[in-house]
Amino acid sequence: MQKHIESFKDYLESEKHYSDKTILNYELDLNSFRDFLECKSKDFRYLDKEIIRGYLKFLDSAKLKNSTVARHMSSLRSFYNFLVREGIVQTNLFKNFSNPKLEKKLPNFLYYDELNKIFDCFDNVTPLDKRNKLILELLYATGIRIGELIEIKLLDINDGDRSIKVRGKGKKERIVYYGEYTSEAMKDYLQNSRNKLLRERESEFLILNNLGTEITTNGVRDALNKIIKKSSIKNKVSPHVIRHTFATHLLEAGADLKSVQELLGHESLSTTQIYTHVTNERLRSVYLNTHPRAKDVKKE
Repeated sequence: MQKHIESFKDYLESEKHYSDKTILNYELDLNSFRDFLECKSKDFRYLDKEIIRGYLKFLDSAKLKNSTVARHMSSLRSFYNFLVREGIVQTNLFKNFSNPKLEKKLPNFLYYDELNKIFDCFDNVTPLDKRNKLILELLYATGIRIGELIEIKLLDINDGDRSIKVRGKGKKERIVYYGEYTSEAMKDYLQNSRNKLLRERESEFLILNNLGTEITTNGVRDALNKIIKKSSIKNKVSPHVIRHTFATHLLEAGADLKSVQELLGHESLSTTQIYTHVTNERLRSVYLNTHPRAKDVKKE
């Protein structure tokens, strides 16, 4: 089974263009199933429904979250699709098993006044201040993922129409846009900060660390944490919370769901629909708290 796992990893990298982290998660899930089969003295090519049910019980006994079990099943479903394609097995029995029901967890986001508090706390003096401001402006203006942010190169930016070409999951490219605030922050960073960070080096990447090289995801998180510490915001604010905030604010302002899906780079519209639950809950709360005949009437 191990050599087929290696072939599957090559397929994920070369044909699906998945990230190293995603491929590692697939490998961990498949190794878990391989070890389970070895303990049961079962051949991965000759499965039956009882073996799969036994594996599900094994995962359940490990007290894993439903989301983790769902990931395991999705990994195995994809792996066996690959094995069918390669002629290693005839059928994919995992298609007959559905993922466990997931709890609908609404994404965290910032209210606009909270966001303003963060933007207002900048000193904007040192090269790193200017870089950090651009990081926050870009995350909120475009809704891009942290991995997409660090991959932005100077040649990807078109300041004429204020657009950026980004590379999302599976190396899929899309265009995102930014406004005047981000444009000003970018000009300030490029004119007064980036060359100082480079220290006479050269780099094709937009966002740099203090050594003049491409910033890492951890570097972006550290920068954002330093920003939040200066503000009065108590909640945890991650790059993904900024992404959620971007989507929520667009929908609240009247953007259509399909446009938000394209800007976020979601493959499925159903992934984007989670934000409609957020906006609907806010509308319901506003209505119940403000409409004269919607409020609870106190009984005398």
